[in-house]
Amino acid sequence: MGMNKNTVLAWATFIMVIVGLSLIALGAFRYNDTAGWGFAAVGIGFFAIAWVFNALKGRV
Repeated sequence: MGMNKNTVLAWATFIMVIVGLSLIALGAFRYNDTAGWGFAAVGIGFFAIAWVFNALKGRV
């Protein structure tokens, strides 16, 4: 069972969404000071990169 490029991009998108959600959750619930804003910003960045990976499916 081989994985083609679209399957790899789909898995990368899924993993990055999970990591982004966990970073936003850490920023919201674990760290209530300035570090929480940083965790949330990095989580939103992971969402942006996952969006690009999702848009690349079928084009690469």
